[in-house]
Amino acid sequence: MTSQPTLTEAGNGPEGPGGPPTGSGLQAGLKNRHLSMIAIGGVIGAGLFVGSSTGIATTGPGILLSYALVGTLVVLVMRMLGEMSAANPTSGSFSAHADRALGPWAGFTIGWLYWFFWVVVLAVEATAGAAILEGWIPAVPQWGWALIVMLVLTATNLASVGSYGEFEFWFAGIKVVAIGAFIVVGGLAVFGLLPGVDSEQAGLSNLTGHGGFLPNGAGAVLTGILLVVFSFMGSEIATLAAGESEDPQRAVTKATNSIIWRIGVFYLGSILVVVCLLPWDSKAIAEDGSYVAALDSLGIAHAGQIMNFIVLTSVLSCLNSGLYTASRMAFSLGERGDAPKAFARTTGRGVPRAAILVSVVFGFVAVFFNYKFPDSVFLFLVNSSGAVALLVWLVICFSQLRMRKIIQAEAPDKLVVRMWLYPYLTWLSIGFIAFVLVYMLTDTEHDGRSTVLLTLLVAAVVLAIALVRHRLAGRRAAAAAPERDEVGVG
Repeated sequence: MTSQPTLTEAGNGPEGPGGPPTGSGLQAGLKNRHLSMIAIGGVIGAGLFVGSSTGIATTGPGILLSYALVGTLVVLVMRMLGEMSAANPTSGSFSAHADRALGPWAGFTIGWLYWFFWVVVLAVEATAGAAILEGWIPAVPQWGWALIVMLVLTATNLASVGSYGEFEFWFAGIKVVAIGAFIVVGGLAVFGLLPGVDSEQAGLSNLTGHGGFLPNGAGAVLTGILLVVFSFMGSEIATLAAGESEDPQRAVTKATNSIIWRIGVFYLGSILVVVCLLPWDSKAIAEDGSYVAALDSLGIAHAGQIMNFIVLTSVLSCLNSGLYTASRMAFSLGERGDAPKAFARTTGRGVPRAAILVSVVFGFVAVFFNYKFPDSVFLFLVNSSGAVALLVWLVICFSQLRMRKIIQAEAPDKLVVRMWLYPYLTWLSIGFIAFVLVYMLTDTEHDGRSTVLLTLLVAAVVLAIALVRHRLAGRRAAAAAPERDEVGVG
C-alpha cells in the first residue's frame, strides 16, 4: 500500500481537483449531459420497479415512510460524499477518501467490497435481463441472452468512457421519461382527471382505507426499510464518474445538490401514485408487481410488456454502470497499490482494459454459478454482498468526519459543498445505519440476519488481508531503511 497523498495529489490530474484528469491515465470523456443523466439514473434501479411490491404488501401505505427515511439517509450520505469529492474528485471516490482519512486498511477493504458487490450485481442483472429477452425471443436460451448482453456492454465499456456515457444517457433517459409519464398519468387518474379512464379504486382514500396508513403496525416501517434500502445503491456512481468529466468539481456539486428532488420525485412520487391507484392489499400488486398492477388498473393495454421493457432498460443501465463502476474501483485500487498494477494501466483512449476484463470475467463466473448452483454458491455470493451498501455508507460517514478537518487545514477554498450541521447530522447518520444493521440481525423472515452475518464475514476476511498487507509493507520499509542509510553514508 502506498503512503497517504496530500489533498492536491489525490486529484486525478496535475492540475488538481477540478482540472482535467490526465495524470491518472483516464480521460475527460464524459460530457455534462452524460453526468446529469448518470446522476439521475443512478438512483433509479430495477429494484424500484421489481422490489417495491414486497414492501407495499408488508408495510401498506406506510412504505412511504420507509422510503422517506432511507431517502433522507441517502441524501445526507451523498452530501458527505459530495463534500469530499468536490474537494478531491477521483475515480476511487469514497475508497480513496477512506484511504486518506481512516488509513490504507479502510480504502483497501471498502474498495474491494464495493468491487465484489458490483461483479455480483452483474450476474444478477444479466440473468434478470436474459429472462425478459427469452420471453420475447425464446429461440435463444436464457444463458445465451445473458452472454450476449454481457458481451455487448463489455464492448461498450472497452471502446471509451464516452461510449459508456452515451449508452447510460439514453438508458437513464428512458427510465426518467417512463417514471415521469407514470407519475403524471397516475396522478391525473387519482384526482379523476384522466379522460377515458374509469378507475373506481383510485383515490387518496387508499392511503388510510383498508386498515389505515399503517395496517400492520408502526414496526412494519422498520421491516419496510430493510426491503427498500438496497434499491438506493448506485447514488454514488456520479462521484466516481465525475473524475472523467470535463469539470469534475462542478459535476459533483451539481449531482450532490440535485439528490433531494431526484429521490423525492422518482421514489416517493412514484410509490405515492402506486398506493393511491390501488389498495395496498390488492392481490394484483403481489401477483403482477406494483407498477404493472397500477398500469393495469388504468386500463392501459399491454401493461406487463410495457413494464418489462422499462425493467429491461433499467437492467441494462445497471449492467452498464455496474461494469463501469467495478472497473474504475479496480483501477483506483491498482493506482494505490492495493490491486495488481495492470489494473491501473489504460489504453490510448483512457480505458482501463485489464480492470474491465477482470471485472467482467468474475461477472461471467457469477452468472455460471447462478445457473449451475443457484441455491448454494450463488446464494452465498448474493447474501454475502447484500449489506455492502450499508458498510459503504458507514465508511463515507466516518471518512467525512476526518476529511472535513483535513480539507479545512490544507485547502479550505475547496469546501464548495458542505455537509449540513456538521458533525451532528453525520453522527446521526452513523447511528441510523448502525441501527439498521442491528435490526437486520433480528430479521429471519426476509434473510436480513444471514445477509448481515455473511457480509460481515466477507468484510472481516478482506480486512484481515488488508492488515496483513499493511504489516508486511511496514516490515519491508523498516528493513529497507538501514540499507538506504548505509548507501547514504557510503
